[in-house]
Amino acid sequence: EIGNFVEVKRSKIGKNTKAKHLAYIGDGEIGESVNIGAGTIFVNYDGKKKSKTKVGSGAFIGSNSSLVAPLKIGKNSMIGAGSVVTKDVPENKLALGRSRQRNIKRK
Repeated sequence: EIGNFVEVKRSKIGKNTKAKHLAYIGDGEIGESVNIGAGTIFVNYDGKKKSKTKVGSGAFIGSNSSLVAPLKIGKNSMIGAGSVVTKDVPENKLALGRSRQRNIKRK
């Protein structure tokens, strides 16, 4: 199910996969029963060439995640909200790609 403000370009989307709102899915191959959270971006262009992102069946992509291609997300894996994922994620794993927050004193 593709919802409001979701752009899909040159991608294959499996049965029962959901991207409900505010996402960009470009050059992707997505398996069945995948959840793509709001604000997720398939980062498919590096300024020179376009690359693919493959997402295995049953995966869960948390809101506001950036999937930087080329990339493979394994079956039944989970991407934590707000993650920037630059390396392949094996099946049945949780990936968190965030730097820790730092509060720096202003001058």
